[in-house]
Amino acid sequence: MSRLSFMKAVIPVAGIGSRLRPHTHTQPKSLVPVAGNTILGHIIDRLVAAGVEDFVFVIGYLGEKIESYVRRQYPNLHTEFVVQEPREGIGHALWVAREHFRRETDGMLILLGDTIVDVDLGQLLDTPGTVLAVKEVKTPSMFGLVETDATGQVTKVVEKPRIPKSNHALVGLYKIANPERLAVALERIIADELRTHNEYQLTDALMLLINEGEEMTTTPVDNWFDCGRKESLLEANARLLNRPEFLVPREYPEFPDTIIIPPVSIGRDCQIRHSIIGPNVAIGDRTIVRNAILSDSIIGSYSELRSAVMQDCIVGSDASFSGLNHSLNIGDNTEISYS
Repeated sequence: MSRLSFMKAVIPVAGIGSRLRPHTHTQPKSLVPVAGNTILGHIIDRLVAAGVEDFVFVIGYLGEKIESYVRRQYPNLHTEFVVQEPREGIGHALWVAREHFRRETDGMLILLGDTIVDVDLGQLLDTPGTVLAVKEVKTPSMFGLVETDATGQVTKVVEKPRIPKSNHALVGLYKIANPERLAVALERIIADELRTHNEYQLTDALMLLINEGEEMTTTPVDNWFDCGRKESLLEANARLLNRPEFLVPREYPEFPDTIIIPPVSIGRDCQIRHSIIGPNVAIGDRTIVRNAILSDSIIGSYSELRSAVMQDCIVGSDASFSGLNHSLNIGDNTEISYS
């Protein structure tokens, strides 16, 4: 049995997801679809594949939908749900859940519920001490950052500094060697009202541990998909669809007069006619598409698209869009532009 199966994963999923509106008016950010699954589904599937079976979800905004989704999709996992109210940062979310992980003797994993990362979890676990997953970024002031010394030991973690001294961003995946010490540090930042950018940050709790002598190292991730914005969500959709299982060309006899350009993900019981689908398109279940050209887009379930040309689009579930049909009689030397 994998050592990961003894480790508890804590996933904060309480955020409102304002940057993904209007989709998050009716769905929690972590349940927004991407590449034939939800964001949260991708996260759980990767952990389950590595052997993790014990989960704590910190819920808030539309939390009942997250709890219902997890219990329905993953009935065999051991799951606990903790409500964060009010929502005052990732450090606060973990403080709310501290009694659910502080006595873990095998360590714990923390993953942010809007982030999908490609990393060797086995290697992460085998690395001694606390490990912070990182990725080099071009705009470091937008992220939590890690500074290390010549031996690779973490010397500082800081949340969105004005003057960055590193370009190694925290990607939202942490292996904590001593959960009890983290719980105590979280209690200290809450008791001392230690806020950064007006919120209680996990980075501040980690800094307390570093100052007390906790050894921390970093591990780079291959890919990091921060799915909190439309652009990054579409990029994640395209990258995930370019896995081998989506790249294999296949015939779709159930979709008459339709061209499918891989990679695509098409849900169950869809009705598609007279259309061109792909590349990089994910369509949910029971969606109707007629006379459409779709590329680099995410289309939700139970939606209907007619006479549509869509690129770089996100369409929610149970949505309807009908474009314009034209019957034209155009003479010589004519130029018409609908742009």
